[in-house]
Amino acid sequence: MQKANVQGSEELEIPGGLKAGHLAILVNCQGEGTLTVSVRPVGLSFPLECVNGEVSSIFNQLDLTSPHAYGTVKVAAPSHTRWALTVGQ
Repeated sequence: MQKANVQGSEELEIPGGLKAGHLAILVNCQGEGTLTVSVRPVGLSFPLECVNGEVSSIFNQLDLTSPHAYGTVKVAAPSHTRWALTVGQ
């Protein structure tokens, strides 16, 4: 799943839910403020400091031992911060 050139906060459903195995999340942002990514229902959450005039990036990988019928990724960001997200399983 990919999302690009988004401003502000958004919650995205992971199509087909979460599978057992690797879950990888890459986030890029630009603009002033802190962006927070949360993955439900697994409880993963991490921040990313965004900077004006620069692209900040973070990559996280989680190994899921069991599947979940649904999954969402929520990005909480200031309204003036642009971001892009890639989620792979």
